[in-house]
Amino acid sequence: MKHHLSGALLALSLLAGVPAARAESIFTYASGKLLLTGGVSQVEGAAGGGLTPWAVIGGYETKDQIGANAFYTSVDTQDYRITSQGALVGLYNRVEFSYARQDFDTQGVGAALDLGYGYTISQETVGVKVRLLGDAILDQDHWWPQVSAGAQVKHNRNGALVKALGARDDQSTDYYVSATKLYLAHGLLLNGTLRATKANQFGILGYGGIDNDYHLQFEGSLAYLVNRRLAVGAEVRTKPDNLAVAKEGAGVDIFAAYALNKHLSLTLAYADLGNIVTRHQSGLYGSLQVGF
Repeated sequence: MKHHLSGALLALSLLAGVPAARAESIFTYASGKLLLTGGVSQVEGAAGGGLTPWAVIGGYETKDQIGANAFYTSVDTQDYRITSQGALVGLYNRVEFSYARQDFDTQGVGAALDLGYGYTISQETVGVKVRLLGDAILDQDHWWPQVSAGAQVKHNRNGALVKALGARDDQSTDYYVSATKLYLAHGLLLNGTLRATKANQFGILGYGGIDNDYHLQFEGSLAYLVNRRLAVGAEVRTKPDNLAVAKEGAGVDIFAAYALNKHLSLTLAYADLGNIVTRHQSGLYGSLQVGF
């Protein structure tokens, strides 16, 4: 399968005017990073933790390569089931493009609200991230982190419903800046993200509400590399409380990510998402990622 993939990509590269030798280097050997240092797939599709993007560019590519990931995530709470699936492409460890779709299955709550059992609210997110400075892994001689800026363009496919709940819009764009530093000697990764957003519950309940202003929110991650294949850690993500009909609080998780190799990784977590419409929601989180 590796030879078929290389052949197809080489053919595409020739059409794009890229020399065959360079394309072979880019695609066949796009695995220059250490295991897990590209992060996993965040619920909205960006490379990072499960809840928050990191400054790293997704995939295992270096500055001369192209990498890609695809993922599927499921979170089961007391009343709901949330799934997310998508993919990203990392270009030369500089730019990342991502797409994800989140489906929010209301299960029995949907029936109680006369929406129908299993009524599903869906959101699509298209993201871009650009590394501005630093390298979270290679710059071990310097104190400064890798810093990236990104945007996530979101569209809620159930506009009539979310507006009835008090949201102003069914589409919006989040903007964020992330700083990430890996301390290899200690096996410790730290990340901080500032996000400007109008999203209610990540956008599942639309955008805007009591006001239609952007709210600046903090997101943070701490991960410890137990060994080259296993990382454990925790995350926090604050969210605006902008819907009159439902109180909204921060989300947190405790996770373990295991990389079988550079093509397959699994993340398991316990996630506490705060209050979602009916009551406090928490549960198990699982995410499978494939890529190179």
